[in-house]
Amino acid sequence: MYDSDKPLIVQSDHSVLLEADHPQFEAARDFLARFAELEASPEHVHTYRITHLSLWNAAESGLRADEVIAGLDRFGKYELPQNVQAEIWSAMARYGRLELRPAGDDIVLWADDPLLLREVRGHPKVSPLLELLGPQGVKVAKGQRGHLKQALLRIGWPVRDLAGHAKGAPLALQLRAQTLSGRELGLRRYQQQAVDAFWAGGQASGGSGVVVLPCGAGKTLVGLGVMAKVQAVTLILCTSTLAVRQWIDEILDKTSLGADEVGEYTGVKKEVRPVTVATYHILGRKEHRALLDAQDWGLIVYDEVHLLPAPVFRMTAEIQARRRLGLTATLLREDGREGDVFSLIGPKKYDAPWKELEGQGWIAQAFCTEVRLELPPGARQRYAEAEEREQFRLAAENPAKIAAVQEIARQHLEAGDRVLVIGRFLSQLDALAQALEAPLVTGETVLSDRERLLGAFRSGQQPLLVVSNVANFSLDLPEASVAIEVSGTFGSRQEEAQRLGRILRPKQDGRPAHFYTLVSSDTREQQFAILRQRFLTEQGYRYRIVRYGEEAVSDAGGAVIALEEARRRLRGGSRDA
Repeated sequence: MYDSDKPLIVQSDHSVLLEADHPQFEAARDFLARFAELEASPEHVHTYRITHLSLWNAAESGLRADEVIAGLDRFGKYELPQNVQAEIWSAMARYGRLELRPAGDDIVLWADDPLLLREVRGHPKVSPLLELLGPQGVKVAKGQRGHLKQALLRIGWPVRDLAGHAKGAPLALQLRAQTLSGRELGLRRYQQQAVDAFWAGGQASGGSGVVVLPCGAGKTLVGLGVMAKVQAVTLILCTSTLAVRQWIDEILDKTSLGADEVGEYTGVKKEVRPVTVATYHILGRKEHRALLDAQDWGLIVYDEVHLLPAPVFRMTAEIQARRRLGLTATLLREDGREGDVFSLIGPKKYDAPWKELEGQGWIAQAFCTEVRLELPPGARQRYAEAEEREQFRLAAENPAKIAAVQEIARQHLEAGDRVLVIGRFLSQLDALAQALEAPLVTGETVLSDRERLLGAFRSGQQPLLVVSNVANFSLDLPEASVAIEVSGTFGSRQEEAQRLGRILRPKQDGRPAHFYTLVSSDTREQQFAILRQRFLTEQGYRYRIVRYGEEAVSDAGGAVIALEEARRRLRGGSRDA
């Protein structure tokens, strides 16, 4: 049976095709985002895939298999393939059939069927982590709670962890009614919903999991709200020393805690206090693992949890008795270890669609433009003769990008915007900083100089910065309204999301955000750009493709690029993004 008025085609390989130009596109996209992963998003047809992990996250959120199947029937042009329907029922039914439960001072693995328990207990990856007990409960070997959860997930049996958490040493704290500067403070509705979803009434099923919110939506405030719920000493893990200090500033500004109660544990300082903020890097080193035992932690917060490094995964497997909160803008991991986040930090507890928050005014309206440029003849010849990996860098460092960045930046600076030029390759960024006569901030910039330059950007004294991958996360620049991406990390979807996130804080004058990504036409960089944009497309963003013709090439290999279309967009504020 075929219905041409519907937007979806569900295929027997568990892929789902969605017509981007269909009137029901947005409704179908929002429905799919609850239980499927976006794989490709060209102009007319988007491809999703239904996976076990995406279905298990949906099951944890309360979505039922019959609701998924009914929705696919409602939006599908064809009858839902029987094998897909059966797999949805099977996968979602698996979630919750195994549970970890407390048994005195022990933890047992419980199953709703003794035969299921026998099956998983006999698996070679699982049996070393268990001790024999009863027909429907098997004692978990001491210290193996996290490792067991990982092992069970890998054999297709996600376990619901109801074994509870240690309370930790008590710590009284409240959110302030006003910040230290006198600004009114309160959790927004979606932030309170995220806190409540994580806490789940303080029951055994609450207290571990991930909150997904776009950059600029106040994930830090959600973390502070959870701390106020837990009321216990807290360890916060961050990606960098700069992020550590930003967290400390937020804690002192927005909670009742004093400076003597909040410590920095980095390569610079080693303070252990009731709330200690540390870097992933330092905790990943063996000589600093004692930090885990330095306090009776009641909560561990993982900032930017999608960047959690492997050594901290191993450490997290051994501290499952502590409440764990992951904060991120995207659960996508380029190493494919989303399953480890699910099993060790916890399932997704709350997820707010980016475009929904934009529509409510909580994040800035954003226009995304992919700017395609030709390689100059000399660079094109080097590209044709190079190996694949070198081709990507040659395309990324296209000299024609310099003039294009200069023109786009000039237009926006004249309009009063504050502009970030973001890239990966330091030689390219050095050249851009010189051409733009702007400061360059990289991972090698001395921390004091970095903080000074960021402060000048916030105040408006320096409205243009060139930044390296340090801008991918933990740069608190709410005033930034334009980002120009000149190079990135191959097809990294998470990087694209993080970079757009730098400019999503709502602006006081209501101006929109503009995100430009400069791409060399007909190169490997263009192929990777399609991959990079997938996650943001799933969130409802569309990239307007602008092709620029080469007008002239200088002896130095630069180019003058025609940017009339960009000028028209800047004047008119196109809504096609």
